[in-house]
Amino acid sequence: MRTSPGKGAVHNHVRGLQQAMNEHIWRGMTREELDAAYNNSAAVKHSAATLADWTRRSAELRAARPETLNLAYGPKPRNKIDLFKCGRQGAPLLVFIHGGYWQRNSKEIFSCMADGPLAQGFDVAVVGYTLAPEATLTEIVAETHAAIRWLRTEGPRHGVGRDALVVSGWSAGGHLTALAMALEEVDAGFAISGVFDIEPCRLTYLNEKLRLTEKDVEALSPIRHLTKASGPMTIAYGVAELPELQRQSQDYAKARGEIGLPTRLLALVGHDHFSILEELIKPDGKLTSALFRLTHT
Repeated sequence: MRTSPGKGAVHNHVRGLQQAMNEHIWRGMTREELDAAYNNSAAVKHSAATLADWTRRSAELRAARPETLNLAYGPKPRNKIDLFKCGRQGAPLLVFIHGGYWQRNSKEIFSCMADGPLAQGFDVAVVGYTLAPEATLTEIVAETHAAIRWLRTEGPRHGVGRDALVVSGWSAGGHLTALAMALEEVDAGFAISGVFDIEPCRLTYLNEKLRLTEKDVEALSPIRHLTKASGPMTIAYGVAELPELQRQSQDYAKARGEIGLPTRLLALVGHDHFSILEELIKPDGKLTSALFRLTHT
């Protein structure tokens, strides 16, 4: 006959959970503090409204430029690329990878990120990928690499990808950007508000869907795999972002610089994790200008 645990056992279990939550598990932070340190949506009150606005603006761009949407680079439903062309021969190609901690959002929300680069003479490819937990982070990385390779081999049929290719991304997309820097197809990188050591993600609420192991952290943290094969890179973040996100960008830029990799760290005053992307959407935005400088110097 099955018996229920006694009150003492339940009390000890609860107390054990409370003690675990109060332990310092990362850079002097408890689990609760670390969860908050990486919760961008909770830290930015206007985050939901911003995503809704991007979705609206992206729908308008997609409606105006429907010719090369949802080009398949792989077999899975989200293995699609949207291309937006500036109309200039030999234009550099910006490959943009969206964020959402590898488990939220879609490329359709981020089409409007092409507005600024298009005005500055870039072609733009916005990449979709399978989300966690349906895909592991290892699989997500492989998908984004496959998308970049597809753009080099198949992009010319669609009038893009013959010349300079810059891989870029925001938040989780910044992490995926950094991991793509060693690809021979990539000429330069532009990471925005990225995560470059994923160990704290393994220790937070994010791992409920990511299911990262210590082995994954070692294999998939860009700061642990710096290579001399990397091209130039700009790493941008907002000064109003959560301190941990700022530190991630600062530490990654420093680590690249210490081994002689061409790196520019760009701190944007007055911008949080979401508002920073307005500087890419605007043709004269600070991120758009930095992107132009990255490919024209």
